[in-house]
Order: sequence, then C-alpha cells, then structure tokens
Amino acid sequence: MTHPRDVLLGAQAQTGFLPVCDHYSGVEVRMRKSLQLQAEMTEEFGTCVFDVTLDCEDGAPVGGEAPHAALVAALAQTAAPGARVAARVHPVDHPAFANDMATIAGEAGHKLCHIMLPKVESVDDVLLAEKALERAGAAHLPLQVLIESPAAVHRAFEIAAHPRVQSLSFGLMDFVSAHGGAIPASGMTSAGQFTHPLVLRAKLEIAAACHAHGKTPSHCVVTEFTDSAAMQAAAHRAAAELGYTRMWSIHPAQIRPILAAFAPAQDEIDHAARIIAAAGTADWAPISLDGVLHDRASYRYFWQLLERAHQTGRALPVAVQHWL
Repeated sequence: MTHPRDVLLGAQAQTGFLPVCDHYSGVEVRMRKSLQLQAEMTEEFGTCVFDVTLDCEDGAPVGGEAPHAALVAALAQTAAPGARVAARVHPVDHPAFANDMATIAGEAGHKLCHIMLPKVESVDDVLLAEKALERAGAAHLPLQVLIESPAAVHRAFEIAAHPRVQSLSFGLMDFVSAHGGAIPASGMTSAGQFTHPLVLRAKLEIAAACHAHGKTPSHCVVTEFTDSAAMQAAAHRAAAELGYTRMWSIHPAQIRPILAAFAPAQDEIDHAARIIAAAGTADWAPISLDGVLHDRASYRYFWQLLERAHQTGRALPVAVQHWL
C-alpha cells in the first residue's frame, strides 16, 4: 500500500516534521542533564519528543567562546544514537561565529540535527552560514533561524523560502528591545506577548511565512518558568490560535506542558486514523465516512495530525501504526 507521505505531502504541505519542543541549555551541568532527560523520555515515549539545543550564544562566557564551542562539540558527540542534538552558534557578525561553526559543525556535524542561527536579518546571513557549513564539511546540516527584529520580520517570507532553512523561531526579548522602549516591558511577559499588537503581528507574520514555504514555525520562550499555568496557557495559544507547531523550552519543567499543548486530543487521533485507514484501503480515492466526503485535501490534514501525534508520543490506533 502506498505510504501517505508519498501521496499527500507536496507543495501545499509541510515537508517534514520536527519535535514540537526545542529545549535550550548552555551551562555544562544543565546541558548534560538535558541530554540525559532526552534519553529517558525517548525510552518513555518510544520516540524522541524534544530536541536539545546546546547554546553558545547565551551559554558561553565572554572571552570563553572557543572553549565553550569545544565543550558543545564534545557533548554532541557523546549523545545517544537517535538523539536529536543541535547547537545555537553566535550571530554571523560576532567574532566567535567562524570558530563556532568550524568547531561544532566540523567536529560534531555528523551527530547534529541542525544549527540554530540567531539574529538573522536577511537571506545574506543565511548564505554566510551556509558557506561556513560547507567549509566545515557539514553541508548536509539544515539551518534554523531566529527572527528577532522588525526588519527581520519584514523579510520573514524571503528567509523562510531559502532551501537550507528548516524553521523560523521568534526571538521575543530582542524583538521587544529593538523597539527602543516603544513596546512596554509587559510585552515580554507570558500574557503581554499575546496582546501587544506589534508582538502579535510579528508572530503571525513568522507563522505565515513558514507555512507558505513548508517550514516549521517555532514559538518563543516563556521566561516565567516556575509558573506552570502561564506556561500551559502560552503553549496552548501558540498552537491553537497562532499556527505554531513547535515551541522553545528553557527549563525541564516546561517540556511536558509543551508536549501536552501541541498534541492532538485522543478523539481527534482516533477520528484521523479511521479516515486515513479507509483512504489507504481506497487507494486515496475520495471516500464517504459518517456521511462526510473526504478526499486528498482532508486526507493531508488528518495525516499531518497523526504525524504530530506521533511526534508528541501519543498512542496511535493499530490501523495506522505501520506507517509511523
């Protein structure tokens, strides 16, 4: 039987699925604990449910960028088989950028799932990073980029169109700071980031740019990491209202709320499985189920829902397990 991906995923659909949570850590003890937690939760869920991004930009002490890059490369190389480990390097105009790329991509590129590039202003920055990957012998690595300024938001569609770019993330704190006080500090809070018009507009532009080009929109952090209710509310709104399919975590306690918020409900999973199983039996021709007509347009939606369920570790009905 033809695989759903071969039939349903084309120019109008996201080309690949990433874990819904991207967990950041930059201090050595926390980086090691993050990798250990990832391995434990992979065993628990049967799939890798979050990425671990080892952070150079905010993790490296000033003057200690080179040793920190070497540490990140060494930690990435010790990651378990099947682990999803990435690194956030310094921006392309930072003095440490070239060494970050040469060390991390050059020594650990075979273990990394991507490189996160911060403070991207235009496609020119992506091209510089692409050349650095090629020099490091890691031309296979995709780039994920951080959109953190009004100008970058304006160019989001152009940036998302680049074939090396896999995902756009929204950098809330730098975006607010870039407005010179025109956006109040409340715009950086878990509640204010969903109500201030300029912040909300930026989030929507980034999500729209990603979906236009089949890339993954990744929502920003919630800094009140001890407030579980705020975390859950933000994750739910990002997923349900703004079109985001991935979100940053900066504390281990945020990972499970993100998984829960981005996972489909069980009744949605069961319904999608019935439709996809019946569609497969019909060789993807139109079908009628419970009095509703379905064809490849709706099949695509329900298949992607099942993909997201799998990425969040949800139990899948037997009828579709062989495809995932």
